[in-house]
This record gives sequence, structure tokens and C-alpha cells, in this order.
Amino acid sequence: MREQNRTSVLSRRGFGALFAAAGVSEMAAQQVPAQPPAAPLAAAPRRPGPPPETPPFDGTIEFTRNDAPLKVQPFPMTQVRLLPGIYRDAQLWNRGYMHRLDAGRLLYNFRRNAGLPTGPSQPFGGWEAPADGKHGTELRGHFTGHFLSASALLFASTGDQEAKEKADSMVAELAKCQDKLGGGYLSAFPTELFDRLDSGRNLPWAPFYTIHKIMAGLLDVCQFAGNKQALQVVEGMAAWAARWSASKTEEHMQEILNVEFGGIAETLYNLAAATGNADWAKAGDRFTKKRFVNPLASRRDELRGLHVNTHIPQVIAAARRYEISGDLRFHDVADFFWWEVTSARAYVTGGTSNGESWQTQPRQLGAELKRSVSTAECCCAYNMLKLTRHLYGWNPDPRYFDYYERVMLNHRIGTIRPEQGYTQYYLSLTPGAYKTFCSEDQSFWCCTGTGVEEYAKLVDSIYWRDGQGIYVNQFVASELDWSEKGLKLRQDTRFPEEQGTALTVTAAKPVRMAIRLRIPSWLETSPTVKINGKTIEASASPGSYLTLTRDWKTGDRIELALPMRLAIEAMPDEPQTQAVLYGPLVLAGDLGGEGLTPQLAIGQMGPRVNRAALEIPAIHAPSSAPVSWLKPAAKPLTFRTTGQSKDLDLAPLNSIFDRRYVVYWQVA
Repeated sequence: MREQNRTSVLSRRGFGALFAAAGVSEMAAQQVPAQPPAAPLAAAPRRPGPPPETPPFDGTIEFTRNDAPLKVQPFPMTQVRLLPGIYRDAQLWNRGYMHRLDAGRLLYNFRRNAGLPTGPSQPFGGWEAPADGKHGTELRGHFTGHFLSASALLFASTGDQEAKEKADSMVAELAKCQDKLGGGYLSAFPTELFDRLDSGRNLPWAPFYTIHKIMAGLLDVCQFAGNKQALQVVEGMAAWAARWSASKTEEHMQEILNVEFGGIAETLYNLAAATGNADWAKAGDRFTKKRFVNPLASRRDELRGLHVNTHIPQVIAAARRYEISGDLRFHDVADFFWWEVTSARAYVTGGTSNGESWQTQPRQLGAELKRSVSTAECCCAYNMLKLTRHLYGWNPDPRYFDYYERVMLNHRIGTIRPEQGYTQYYLSLTPGAYKTFCSEDQSFWCCTGTGVEEYAKLVDSIYWRDGQGIYVNQFVASELDWSEKGLKLRQDTRFPEEQGTALTVTAAKPVRMAIRLRIPSWLETSPTVKINGKTIEASASPGSYLTLTRDWKTGDRIELALPMRLAIEAMPDEPQTQAVLYGPLVLAGDLGGEGLTPQLAIGQMGPRVNRAALEIPAIHAPSSAPVSWLKPAAKPLTFRTTGQSKDLDLAPLNSIFDRRYVVYWQVA
């Protein structure tokens, strides 16, 4: 986790265009040209021009509020609801897990640190164990912050009153702890950790990382659940962090930033935006790690050796800084980083990292995969999705959502355990791997925290809007209530099992606007689109939007066909190492569940894979087309190899549980 001692410490977590539709008749369908693909995932373009000759972040960073205009915005979560389907299932499993977690246990370490009675509650284990416990950690309290965020998001996306009431009660108790500690500092561990951080001796385990989670949780409860007391508490914490960081020289602060500090700058920027107090943004600027952001702003990939999830939150903070200041240096950090990671450091699932770091040069993913079985930390997927949302708001290129969809379907749906709601730490892509999950109350890893947040906010990027109308970016069974326009849009689909979607309008009165449908890059040809049962002549190429403009009225129905095809994605450095996709779905070969037990799956960060003991069949391909060795099987979305020494069944990776699997094949 700490960069300066990466080897020994990493065991902790081991266009271009806003499409304006001009109505030329009662119904106008406008085609937007497709964009050229980029490998391995379609990526939006970077800013053109040569890199700067001097480090962009030399000297003191000055903050001036000057909001950058956003071209599109997501609909508020309160206006979108999930309908039955795979996303709703994940939401309900996560909701059940959250309801089972006791507020008293979540507050135990905070009360104890403040010298307040802990009551009858027992502490949690894992990363939330108290200091004198057998497995006590210095990250205790971080999950409570995640839980507050998840509760606020769950309330916004479902109206869950129980989630709001639990969060409100926790905020009130945290306020008591803060008062007892002096009115500013609030944590589940003493300030002694910050003394060690300041001294540079016996470095602690990421105290600002934990403070960030608590602050972010409180601000989310304020913004998404309307709790004003939470704002008072988080401003007290911000004032403490601002004083602490202001007392350090810039040189010393840059040394301090070598210890993971999470996205505290993002929360300080969000707080500045919410309150209009520029002091919080100025405090956030002190958490700009220059040796990390300077190469990115100069469009250089110097990511090798870095701990991945230490740094993605810093890029999200840069994106937020650009949005509230218009400072293009921060824009360039986020823009280049996203492009480089998604096009050069992402596996077929869209996930990134191995052993929590980037261990090779870019586009050496075949070599990267061999370094360990601990590929694709789930926190990284969560944070890359957050970053994608920012960039899409600046430039609504549909290819951002090609990536977003790839990650959601393969690295998020399918990494939550059915019914129990447990989530993963690593989604291992090592041949012969199997899925492992957190436990009920003895894990509380970083990915447990981002997990409860992820599945609480699955409505947050299905629909976006601008001044002309709606963008439909995900094919998810859901309903949008655009109350300001008196219009509802219901999306009925079983995608991806069903290769299409249907949208039905309900309007208080006819509304003239554009509805833009994302036409995914993975489609082979332009899709068939019907309005009110009639096929329209205009369509759009894969990797673009189809814009439909008309006076929409109650009963209008759009049907979009989304035919999927088999495709191969090879490692850039090892063309013979290949994965198979069906549409946006990563397919995995089923190697069976022999020898797998609950003990191997539950409470384990990653799988135990003895590569030498596993027989992973190689694939003989008569041609480069995957249909030459894969044939449809009886169940939807499943296939079977043909003509191999040992034939296997393939199914979507997100559907495989309690089985060993293979995603990357050796193909000759």
C-alpha cells in the first residue's frame, strides 16, 4: 500500500460530439458517424498537440473558482428506478447485506477512540478489528464511511427509508464522538497515527485514506439523504485536515503524499462546490502529488510500479478540480490517464492491476497476467467507472459507455455473490481461478466498502440529459421519471440474455425532444430500430448514437435490436493468448467445481491456483474466426468448443460461481 516500501507492504491489498437533433419532419432520425475502434477497448480521443516542455505542476498551485461547463449530466438517482432483472437482483442482494450490518458495531471503534461507552455491541473483525484485537488494523473506521455513502446512495436510488434512518442515527452518534474529541478531528483511531505520518518514522497504514472515506460518507449523507448535521460534521473534519496540511512545507507535504491518502482531495473539492467555500478547495490542492500528475499532464505513461488504487482516486480528484476551476492541467491528467489505462493496461473485462500494482510497461498484458493470480482489484474497477462518468460529462462520446458497459457486465455484475450479497476483492483472470468473496462480518476490505457503494447506485448512469433531450447509455430494465417535463421513459429488457431493448413513453402532454440511443461498438452492423411497430429507414453505425427527434406522446414505443456476435480479443504482446466475447460479455470456460469448498471461497481475498496441477486445454482454431471452434449450446449465451482434444462449455463470466474457469486461452 505504501509506495516507498511496495514489496513488503502491498500484501494489504496484495466526437467528438454533443449530438444535436434537428427535427425535419414529424420524426427525424439522425445518424452520427461511427468512430474508429481502439484496442483493446474503444477509447475516446485525447487532447491533440505536443506535450508541454516544462512540468505543468511546477510551482504553487493557485485555486480560483471557475466552473467548467458540462455538456451532459446524469439524471438524479431519485428519478430512476430499477425494474426486475440482473441489476435489480444485485441491488437487492446488496441491500440485504447492508440491512444485516448493525449500526452499533459500525460505530464501535469511533466510540472507543472518543472515550465513549461502546454499549453491548461487539466490534467487527478483519480490517475493522480494534487495535488490541488479534487482527487489529490502522484502517479501522474506513468501512463505516463506505457504509454511510452506500446508505445515502441506496436511499436516493430506492427510497429505502430504513437505510436513511440508520445513516441519520449514525451521523448523530459520530457527531457526539467528534464533540468529545474537540469538535474537528473524527476517526476510529487516535491522532498518533498522524504524528507518525508527519515524522516519517514507523509509518502508519494510510490514515488520510480512512479520513477520506469518513468525510465522503458524511458528505454523501448530506447531499443524497438531506442530513444537514452530516455537513456540520464533515466541515469540522475538513477544518482539521486543512490546519494539519497547512502546517507543513510543500516539500514535506509531498513526502507525506508517498503514503496512500485516497481521494481526500476529491471530497474537499466536492465540499468547496457544495458550500461555496474556496478554502476547502485550497486544502484539497495540498494533496496534489506532483511526481504522479506531472507525467500524466505531459501525456507520459510512468505508471509501472505504482499501486493502482492509491492513484485512481487522485485522478478522480483531478477531474473534479478541473470541473470547479476550468484548469486544463487537471483535465489533461484525467484525460490521458483514462485513455492510457483503458487502452493499454486493461484486461478483457475492463479491469486493471495485478498484485494491486501495474507491474509491466503498457501493452504488456500477457506478461502482466503471469506475474500473479491477483488480477483486477475490484476497487480499481469501481474507481475507473467513477472517472469515466466525469469524462463523459465533458464530452459525451458513446465509446466511454462501451467501456462502462464492459466493466459493469463483466467486473461488477457477477462479482457479488447471489443472495448473500458478499463481494470480491480480486477478479482473477488466471486460468483455473475461481471467485472468492468477503465474509459476513470478518473482512471489511476496501473492496467490501466500494462494493456496498457500487450496488447501491446501479441507477446512476443509465440515462443522461442535455438541453435537447435524453441519452440512453445502458440497456437496463428501469424507469426514468423526468418530472420537470412530465415524461416517463420505461425500458423493458432482459439484456444481455435478450438481444434488444424496448422503451415506452408516458407523457402528460406531447413533448418534443431528442432521444439518443447508444449504438454499441460491439455490434457488427447497424441495428434495426422500430417506432410504434414500424421499422425506420435511418439507423446509425456501431460506436455512435442514433438520435430520434419527434413530439413524444403516451404510448410511443421504441424497439432497438442488439444482435450479438462472437469476437476475439488477443493480448497485445501475446497474440496467441486470447479471450472470447459475445457482444459485450466475456465468456469463460467451465473447468468444474471439484475440490472447491466454502472455506476456499468465503473470507478469501483471492483464489489459490496451482497452475502446474491444472490441465487447461489449448485451443486449435481452424481459422481466426471464433465460430470455427465455438458452437451455440442449449442455454442462452452459452457455447461449447468443438474439435478440441477436450471440449468445454463456455458461459458469461458473470454467471459462473463456485466453479473454476478459464478466460484467456492459448490458441494455435
